Amino acid sequence: MAANEERSVGIVMNGVTGRMGYRQHLVRSILAIREQGGLRLPDGTVLRPEPILVGRNESKLASIAKEHGLDRWTTDLDEALKAPGAEIYFDAQVTSRRVDGVKKAVAAGLHVYTEKPTAEDTETALELARIVNAAGVKAGVVQDKLFLPGLLKLKRLVDGGFFGRILSVRGEFGYWVFEGDWQEAQRPSWNYRAEDGGGIIIDMFCHWRYVLEEIFGPVRSVQALAATHIPERVGEDEQPYTCTADDAAYGIFELDGGIVAQVNSSWTTRVFRDELVEFQVDGTEGSAVAGLRRCRVQHRSTTPKPVWNPDLPATEDFRSQWQEVPDNADFDNGFKAQWEMFLRHVAADEPFPWDFLAGARGVQLAELGLRSAREGRRIAIPELTL
Repeated sequence: MAANEERSVGIVMNGVTGRMGYRQHLVRSILAIREQGGLRLPDGTVLRPEPILVGRNESKLASIAKEHGLDRWTTDLDEALKAPGAEIYFDAQVTSRRVDGVKKAVAAGLHVYTEKPTAEDTETALELARIVNAAGVKAGVVQDKLFLPGLLKLKRLVDGGFFGRILSVRGEFGYWVFEGDWQEAQRPSWNYRAEDGGGIIIDMFCHWRYVLEEIFGPVRSVQALAATHIPERVGEDEQPYTCTADDAAYGIFELDGGIVAQVNSSWTTRVFRDELVEFQVDGTEGSAVAGLRRCRVQHRSTTPKPVWNPDLPATEDFRSQWQEVPDNADFDNGFKAQWEMFLRHVAADEPFPWDFLAGARGVQLAELGLRSAREGRRIAIPELTL
């Protein structure tokens, strides 16, 4: 194909009526790529994504399509997968519906890119990975938090040897999700029903697996405590329902090299920190606190010497003793950045490391985390193979 020639790629987008599917994947990724004039490939070709919207709610689909000037949408997944020019299937449905959608897409010969978790249990996630590999299609799983500016800076520090020997990682994630009675909930009700695939462990431990492994090292064990702090909420139909899934999880993970990671995940906590997620990393040579966008450090040479004295008020401004890590780069939306990588993977055969086996490892950590919480013990994490 000649340089500067444009070609389109049809992307069947299933689940764009949901919060993440609409905001991050359709608007801030695919439509943003179109608005920037497409994606330039290494040979000079400009790739133009053409979304084909699919979902169960006809009125919502029609409204989204009209708002963004899109004319390809349907409530029939089989029809969408056969649409002219369709090459990629993207799934942002609820987890319980994802497996069937992916299987249909692979059978239709489409490449597959999906939100996580890829399935509700490890064996099913591995089955999907095997199906994808056997079909020979390209496949990827969203690992968006690796592209957050704060974590990109943190990875830069790790790679540069800033910490010396890393000792521990402490993560705090979460915010207060309203119960739905006197204020509307910020998350859909299925998140709080285990029978619908809900729960914060299945949602967030998939993230923590790739964050910990990609930045610090392999996760070797998990010990978790799960809680359902709010037993009843009010749904979208304004009717109360019983919460059967965990809304908070307190996890301890052992990593290679003796690193201990503690991560609290909660939809029942009020935020008293700078960002909705923050990780503090302590090492022999220095420490860092990284969030969604910011990253601050304190080196060994500039570490003050606090003295514990409960009889006197603290006079030190501890936050002022840390130094801001500069951007040193332009950071694009993390979802969009990974979409561009996957599109280059499909169209130009560039590498894409986060395949369905990586997705299965995330499901495995969530499944073992739930088991650890049930049994009240530490569980070693076996290696996954196809």
